[in-house]
Amino acid sequence: MFSLMVQLEVRPELREEFLAGIAANAEASVRDEPGCLRFDVCSVADDENRFVLYEIYADADAFAAHKVAPHFAQWRALADRAVLHQVNTAGELLVTHAEVAA
Repeated sequence: MFSLMVQLEVRPELREEFLAGIAANAEASVRDEPGCLRFDVCSVADDENRFVLYEIYADADAFAAHKVAPHFAQWRALADRAVLHQVNTAGELLVTHAEVAA
């Protein structure tokens, strides 16, 4: 399975808009994309403007499909305004202790 960890910092004045937009993107990804198996949005302790996204896809093709989905385009438009810094780390899920639908 393809994994993606995204670390990002958002503009403080756009924090609430960011949270609404990323929640909508995560929900649509899991609901509408058969290859999107997990999409978590986590806060970072002691910094309300930093977040970590954890995403699991069936494979790299499923992630490629995610990046062309209409809800992703809406998210990118918001991210272009709201996100100050972003680091993406792609990999492969090797071990999980959570139940992940295949």
